Amino acid sequence: MHCLVRVAVFAWAAVALLAQKQEPAAQPQYFDPPSFIAAGVTDYTNRGGHGSDAVMRSAEVLAKATASLGSGLPAGASNEAAQHHSRGDAEEKAGNPLQALREYQRAAALEPSEPHIFDLGTDLLKHHAAEQAAEVFTRGAKLFPRSQRMLLGCAAACYSRGLYDQAKQWFFQAADLNPSDPVPYLFLGKAQSSDVTESAGYAERMERFAQLHPDNAWANYYFAVSLSRRDPEDAKARTLLEKAVRLDPQLAPAWLQLGILFAASNDHAKAVATWQNAISADPQMEEAHYRLAQAYRRMGEPAKAKTELALYEQLSKQSAERVERERAASKQFVFTLKKP
Repeated sequence: MHCLVRVAVFAWAAVALLAQKQEPAAQPQYFDPPSFIAAGVTDYTNRGGHGSDAVMRSAEVLAKATASLGSGLPAGASNEAAQHHSRGDAEEKAGNPLQALREYQRAAALEPSEPHIFDLGTDLLKHHAAEQAAEVFTRGAKLFPRSQRMLLGCAAACYSRGLYDQAKQWFFQAADLNPSDPVPYLFLGKAQSSDVTESAGYAERMERFAQLHPDNAWANYYFAVSLSRRDPEDAKARTLLEKAVRLDPQLAPAWLQLGILFAASNDHAKAVATWQNAISADPQMEEAHYRLAQAYRRMGEPAKAKTELALYEQLSKQSAERVERERAASKQFVFTLKKP
């Protein structure tokens, strides 16, 4: 497995993360309302025209989701490979990503099983080493073409690199491998790039998801969003969203999108009530507070608007600081990984 050895060879020479302080990224300047991510789905009524990094953040969501597919030690692993894999888990939990990478790489080199290769790719992707992760996942997909999570790893890695056409094909391949499995559709729903979400293949698969899982709230929600992207006035989208919140009253993104549809029909009272439901389900949802503030302003209730806008700004600041800390740590990881 020389290819697997090569993707992490620079990590072997590194003894610690760089201590250099990273300069914080400049805050985006908005010229129209910001584009939000609600459970991985951006507001389809508000595209472009500002400095939002919604697509970049959706790549981070996908990376974290891919990491959640890890299954630990493979059955029947050799003692030495198992020891390296266990050490990798321990180092990752202890906050030592480069040491963890070394251990995962050694486990994969000793025993190129599907779990070992997947965990190596996941560790690289989680720390934003997307190019190396893509190489590992691609090799894994060739060795294990029936591994759905390996295909999703390829999709997430390509997406993180901005290779949206390639990512789209990997997503579709994963969804088609076992059409009744909801996991690939849930991953696909997190994509933000229009190259993915506005394709016929995306709409086709979200419709299939809803048909195969009519009692799945997320399936109804994602299909509704897909329909609304093509036609914001599609009446079926509202029906699907209403069904989604009946199936799961805590599905905040569905409440949010339903409120958007009410607002588009100038039914501001219903929109306000629906966004209040979204906040009740998820008090940390920035966009719900923002839209509620705008609705109160239009309805002539400046005090309520001010309160909601203050909550939005507080949550937005906390979210931006958290994301920047994560990105700074990832930059250090990748810089150290590439250091000769």
